[in-house]
Amino acid sequence: MLRISWTAKKTNDTVLEEAHTTRLLISKIRKRQATFFGHVMRREKLENLVTTGMLEGKRSRGKQREKLIEGLTDWLKAGKSLEAIEATQDRKKWRTMIANAVKQGT
Repeated sequence: MLRISWTAKKTNDTVLEEAHTTRLLISKIRKRQATFFGHVMRREKLENLVTTGMLEGKRSRGKQREKLIEGLTDWLKAGKSLEAIEATQDRKKWRTMIANAVKQGT
């Protein structure tokens, strides 16, 4: 499309600038994660407990994995995870939070 040879020493960022486009995959993934999280949090089922990490039992050894809620609160800039969980109960508020995060990018 841009007729850039594969032997040309150009970075992906410069090629994206020449094509006048941006990377959208990460923001699409985060948006889908956030909509799924909102859906799960509005239901009072087992999935709700699993995504929030409120299950009983021992933690595994080693470095703990990042929870879905932690990654989403960073992306949404919600402050605390409790604020994000409370925001899911109001669909309009949750959707505006997601839309604002998508506009700001990753």
